[in-house]
Amino acid sequence: MFLSFFLTYAFVILKISRDEKYIFCTCGPRVNVLQISDGKIVHSIEQVSVFSLILVTASRALLLKQWDWKQEKCTRSWRAIHNVPVASMTFDSTSTLLATGGCDGTIKLWDIVKQYCTHNLKGSSGVVHLVEFHPDISLLQLFSSSLDCAIRIWDLRTSKCICVLESHYSAVTSLAFSPDGHTLISSGRDKICTVWDLVQRKEKRTVPVYEAVEGVVILSANEDYSQLGVKSKDLHFITAGSKGVLRVWESSTARCVFTQTLPSAPVSSPEQTDGDPLSLVYCLPLPLSNRLATITAEHNILLYQLPLLSVQQQFVGYSDDILDVRFLGKEDTHIVVATNSSQLKVFELATSSCQILYGHTDTVLSLDVFRKLSMFASCAKDKSLRVWRMDPETGHVHCVAQGHGHSNAVGSISCSRLKKAFLASGSQDCTIKVWDLPDDLPAVGEEPAQLVTRITEKAHDKDVNSVAISPNDKVLASGSQDRTAKLWSLTDMSLLGVFRGHRRGIWCVQFSPVDQVLATASADGSVKLWGLHDFSCLKTFEGHDASVLKIIFVSRGTQLVSGGSDGLVKLWTIKTNECVKTFDAHQDKVWALHGSSKDDRMVTGSADSNIAIWKDISEEELVELQAKQEDQILKKQELSNLLHEKKYLKALGIAISLDQPHTVLKVIKEIRQDEEGPQQLEKTLLRLRQDQKESVLRYCAVWNTNARSCLDAQAVLQVLLTHLSPDDLLQFQGARTHLEGLIPYTERHVQRITRLLQSSMFLDYMWQKMRVTGAKDR
Repeated sequence: MFLSFFLTYAFVILKISRDEKYIFCTCGPRVNVLQISDGKIVHSIEQVSVFSLILVTASRALLLKQWDWKQEKCTRSWRAIHNVPVASMTFDSTSTLLATGGCDGTIKLWDIVKQYCTHNLKGSSGVVHLVEFHPDISLLQLFSSSLDCAIRIWDLRTSKCICVLESHYSAVTSLAFSPDGHTLISSGRDKICTVWDLVQRKEKRTVPVYEAVEGVVILSANEDYSQLGVKSKDLHFITAGSKGVLRVWESSTARCVFTQTLPSAPVSSPEQTDGDPLSLVYCLPLPLSNRLATITAEHNILLYQLPLLSVQQQFVGYSDDILDVRFLGKEDTHIVVATNSSQLKVFELATSSCQILYGHTDTVLSLDVFRKLSMFASCAKDKSLRVWRMDPETGHVHCVAQGHGHSNAVGSISCSRLKKAFLASGSQDCTIKVWDLPDDLPAVGEEPAQLVTRITEKAHDKDVNSVAISPNDKVLASGSQDRTAKLWSLTDMSLLGVFRGHRRGIWCVQFSPVDQVLATASADGSVKLWGLHDFSCLKTFEGHDASVLKIIFVSRGTQLVSGGSDGLVKLWTIKTNECVKTFDAHQDKVWALHGSSKDDRMVTGSADSNIAIWKDISEEELVELQAKQEDQILKKQELSNLLHEKKYLKALGIAISLDQPHTVLKVIKEIRQDEEGPQQLEKTLLRLRQDQKESVLRYCAVWNTNARSCLDAQAVLQVLLTHLSPDDLLQFQGARTHLEGLIPYTERHVQRITRLLQSSMFLDYMWQKMRVTGAKDR
């Protein structure tokens, strides 16, 4: 038996709670609450504004809903009054006023405590996509921006626009206020930031940033940011935009004093400034912990620790199809994931923090790990393969080797199982290559070593879908679209044998860890086991309704796990050919399947973007079952002793706790056989708790179906119906159903007893007549 949990996010709109412990992000029609400490989704509720325990959501149905999100409970809902959907929302610093900007060009203010609309501000042109309160609540000012690219300042005392700040020629994306509230910095997609004097209500300076800016954050004057190039007490701010890097600017000189470097990211061309998947679309401050949160166009959240701007945590959003996944690390502390992209993602399971690996230039198709689990290999559509190494202390992963040589996409890779390090790869060019790994691998920051091809073999007539190296590193198995699997000697790549029998292409081959057996999974929906000595088919497992894409051996080689394109994961017992469990956790093709080094967990990945980690709880269930059996034996012994001592109430309570109707019936029979049976039964039943009476009534419905136990059931019913009112009986859980089930059998028993009574009366009459006739004859 396995238990599972999932890794899946999708970040579009981002908010952070005031205590900086939770991130709120939209995922389709719902709002996911992400706990920053461990990266787990702790709640999932249904544009978001949040303070403390209050969460407000706006839907396309023109409804605003207020939630107590920790209880996942909607406490209030009301119509937004806007004629079209709400585009932006924000709370004031006291969390009593909520401002909503609509697509109809109006702004509504709501008193959350008294629950009514306080202001209806008109005058904006087009969608109001940005609303912010001035940090000094005594000023009662609201700032907004709409499609006309201007910033409007609203006086909430008079409900009028008191000033329009015009500087931007494209959408204003962010507003940041200085700590004293006298300076405002606005950012826009017109590649400038504007510094405003709010006292004079005029522009102080325009800062050209040469990229579309999505977020701006002002640095505190009380912290030391000298490592970010801050040398003066002037106002400095951070920008995040289309280039995907954070930059620090000095407002007085419009000079960039610091530019973040991304060592692991690929170098993009100077022209690639817009539409870059690494571009930043949000930037939010976390002042309590002196951190910064950014979100990329790929829905990845990065948490930076100031003042160094070092990445503290990274959460990866939507992953598209999961094509392969492997456990990584000595204690299986990480997983490496290949998605439908050129990037690899390494998740730390304890925190869900993610490291993104760059190197491949096209979709990564397959992964495999070496014996020590600190190194793994990847292959991709870019016709290359790479070897990566993880630092066991820091968890940092870097590329140590790369290989080129295939003339088409490399679809499968397998690593050596013993000490000697080498690789085998299978490609759509129908060849298999064996690669030797250099003895000395480069350190972090050095160029990757080049893999050397030991041997190349034209293996199949069609694409090679899977390769697997045997546990002793002596033979290699390959599976192909040509419907065959082959066995090769790794010494000279000579063909040892061919496995024929599948009706369609083979997707996966896997060696047994204990027996000289090979398992193959095919598009014909079957899994076959083959003997390595005579290449004969030993067993066939059928149960999937579509292609079987992946297989692994578990439970020390005694069981198989298969994943199919029907979205099902099946557990098979090899000895009996039986599917003992089917896991229906995915909604699409299960491409990825891997078991942990300790054989106690497995991970699955699917085209539905979900990664499920399963834990084997067979031993826990066995221990629990043994403990339960021991407890039942002790209770039965105690029950026997109590019956002998005529302690009927306690005996009946124990029998009910065992939830065994036959045992309870045995106690009822013992009570009725007592000298004062009816009185004892009545006394015992009436002293039971209500939940125990509910159980007895449920058991009566079962006993009443059998002629042997119906009298006991009727005796119990007589007591309950005599001493409990109909209203009390109907309060019992399922009472109506049980009573309805009792009626037909009771009527049948009455008819049977009536017939028996009639027969006995006829016999009595005949007997009396026979006696009279005999007397006359004498």
